[in-house]
Amino acid sequence: MAVDIIGRSASEIAASLRERIERGHLQAGDALPPVRALATELGVNRNTVVAAYRLLAQAGLVVARGRGGTRVAGHAPVAQEGYAAGTVLRDVGTGNPDPALIPDPAAALARSGRPVLYGEPVVDPGLEAWAREWMAEGLPSGAPRITVTSGASDAIERLLAQALQREDAVALEDPCFLSALHTVRQGGYRAVPVAVDAEGMTVDGLRAALADGVRAVICTPRAHNPTGASLTAERAAQLRAVLADHPYVLVIEDDHFSLLSRAPLHSVIGETQQRWARIRSVSKFLGPDMCLAVVASDVETAERLALRLTPGTTWVSHILQRLTLALVTDPEVRAGIDRAAAHYARRNDAFAAALTARGLPLVVGDGLNLWVPLPAPAAQVREDLMRRGWLVRDGDHFFLSPEAAGDYLRLTVHQLDDAEAASLADDLASAVAALRPSARGGRIEG
Repeated sequence: MAVDIIGRSASEIAASLRERIERGHLQAGDALPPVRALATELGVNRNTVVAAYRLLAQAGLVVARGRGGTRVAGHAPVAQEGYAAGTVLRDVGTGNPDPALIPDPAAALARSGRPVLYGEPVVDPGLEAWAREWMAEGLPSGAPRITVTSGASDAIERLLAQALQREDAVALEDPCFLSALHTVRQGGYRAVPVAVDAEGMTVDGLRAALADGVRAVICTPRAHNPTGASLTAERAAQLRAVLADHPYVLVIEDDHFSLLSRAPLHSVIGETQQRWARIRSVSKFLGPDMCLAVVASDVETAERLALRLTPGTTWVSHILQRLTLALVTDPEVRAGIDRAAAHYARRNDAFAAALTARGLPLVVGDGLNLWVPLPAPAAQVREDLMRRGWLVRDGDHFFLSPEAAGDYLRLTVHQLDDAEAASLADDLASAVAALRPSARGGRIEG
């Protein structure tokens, strides 16, 4: 065999191929052996090889190309949030909050307090006391343990690292928040997609992922990025019921939009869940550069996290912690956060109404962005909009499963004034109209 693949089970075959990819014996673009040929060579069922290739695809190591076979994936990084570099186009795909609505920290910074030295607690006592009350809603009985990390992505990375081993399976929403997808793939875990609909993570999708052996589940309870979906009370209860049969699976709830959300919080963390964590970053309302998230979790998870947040090496700056506390407890700042939440909702609602009036109906979810379904190929719409001066982000970046992907744009429009929003809506409607004759039949509703 050209690349000396071994194994009898899907996981063994996948591990053998993964080793050869990592050692450079298989390069980006190289074709894997045809399924039937490899099954014959190894003396296994054809479906075993299919399952092995699927494991590699879920880990982002290979790409299935239909009649072109399965090939080793390139090393292009997972797409990230933020402004695109080096473009003169108007960027409406950033996922950023409005900088004008981020509170000025100068006055609060002046009250940041005394220096903190080695050996002191890693969590500021004042922030911990405030956060315990802030985070407790809907969590299992008893006061949650509080940990502070350098943002939500850092929290997810640490939570997975303290509970999982490389190649363990993690359930991710599909489409997925880019940062979570990046963190899972960079950690060497196997991403298992769970479909999302208008009420959030689907029950059948979660049940299938648990049957596939996932060791952790990452769920966005509201303002799902990119779709804007929020869990209903009924859906959250159904998901808790499914998870109740898997009490030792780590359930991570990423409530990233917390203080800005216009949807109620319905948690998937039930009373019987033994391993759980809720993450709330401050980046959407205090600014991405704050790099701070609060984690509420069960005792064992908190103790394991504490081992990875050692004083003198990896704790989160107490200046940042005290600054966060000073801001979120300032009535004027909280009033400003409320105004920001209203602004994002108002601008999204207005743009959705403008698109609907132009024949592109759009139901608004929650969050900074809009998830726009298209009756035409998204990639071609994106290219047309570039010629019209707009830089948008199509939905393909957010899907784990190519077969689940539909034609969508994710737009960040809250910084556009009325005239600019009308211009974008006109251009988007014109781009779709020009492509309708070549549009694929139907569209996938999210």
